[in-house]
Amino acid sequence: MIHTTTIRSELETYLKKTGLTINQFGELSKINSGTLSTIIKGVRPIAMQQLDRIVAAMGLPEGSFYELYLEECFSYPLNWRRLKPFLYRCAELDKLELIQKVVRYMTDNLSYVPLLFDTAEVLLNQEKRSAAAIIYESVAESEKYQHSERLALCHYRLFTISIGHDQEKNLRAATKFEGFVERLDEIDQLDALKDLANTYLSLRQWGKVDEMSKEMGRKATIQYHHKYNQNSRFKYNLLKKPKRPLFLYIIYSHLLRSAVCDEMGNYELALKYVSLYSDLSWVKEDTAEALRIKEEFKILALVNTCLYQLMMGQVEVLPQYVAYVESREAEILPALIKIIQAANKYNFNIDFVLEKFEGQISSYALKQADIGTYTYQVVADQYTRFLSELSLYYLRSQRYDSGINSLLDCLASASEIHSIAIPKNSIVEKVIYMLNNHKFTSKG
Repeated sequence: MIHTTTIRSELETYLKKTGLTINQFGELSKINSGTLSTIIKGVRPIAMQQLDRIVAAMGLPEGSFYELYLEECFSYPLNWRRLKPFLYRCAELDKLELIQKVVRYMTDNLSYVPLLFDTAEVLLNQEKRSAAAIIYESVAESEKYQHSERLALCHYRLFTISIGHDQEKNLRAATKFEGFVERLDEIDQLDALKDLANTYLSLRQWGKVDEMSKEMGRKATIQYHHKYNQNSRFKYNLLKKPKRPLFLYIIYSHLLRSAVCDEMGNYELALKYVSLYSDLSWVKEDTAEALRIKEEFKILALVNTCLYQLMMGQVEVLPQYVAYVESREAEILPALIKIIQAANKYNFNIDFVLEKFEGQISSYALKQADIGTYTYQVVADQYTRFLSELSLYYLRSQRYDSGINSLLDCLASASEIHSIAIPKNSIVEKVIYMLNNHKFTSKG
């Protein structure tokens, strides 16, 4: 005869072993003795809260008997009122394999897909990202032929969840998600394009940055026109709003496109984009957030005007540029990169700048780089580029020990983030070129 282990049999064994009566165990577990009696007899199923109380009263670890509970749930017709709290508890206790079993079983019935998606949204808001990802993946798989907005949202959520420190994985995630953007709601598309643009920015995929930011600006401009133009034939979605003020997506597009021009060395066009976000008299929002953003972009316009003038060889603006960025902690690292690039291009001394920001540079070396609005991958990539340009600066000035040390640090940093975005004229290529053409010789 085969004896099947159940929660009830475990409870009965425990009561016999300890000699406790149902009334006594009811007091320990804070479950009505009558309810306990019907549970033991199998008259009623065990609720999630009751299971946790039983487990606690038996002195067992949290999550004990969850596998047995799931088997019991599956032995009855599917009951969302029982499975929903079970999913939440599994997420709290990081029992991801059980979540996978539940979701795989439930998605066979498409009527449960919307409920599972809503559950994933709640879990994501609670920072239960791994648990949410399992559900999003299952929902996406069950709806892969539906071309629905929910399918696109699942892929958007999976994209944001998967972005991390590994740049190769980030590129794969961005490439996979990109094809689903157009299936999103028009408002969600703005945030999706912004997130894609930022990811491609960290990967230094400049063509993609320009493509995503241009499309974001175009869509945001259309939405802005519909929102404030009373004669518009289209109605602006008043129920759903983007995460940030609508005008921000327009001017952020200009900011990103100016950065692309900067990278391409087209500083005159970069200055043209700066002019598009320096004058914000057209912005109609007057909230405290809107006023703060306008002031921030006004300062950014002044800073970037100096920057692009510096990159065009106007060295006299360097002190003014340094004065602008020194009070903006998040801008110091990218500013240092540009200053060193200009110094390497036009052969001028910037030792006073390096001394001024010595403390900040040391903090980046200690990996304390996740500052301001910059994500880890952006700052990590920027620090690698900084070391690249710094090594070249030292080598050009015949400070070979410092140059080689910076070069080694650069390679170590690139390896750590699995960087696949090595610049076309990388420091390694530059050093090899200088060696081959005898641009410097070893003192030894």
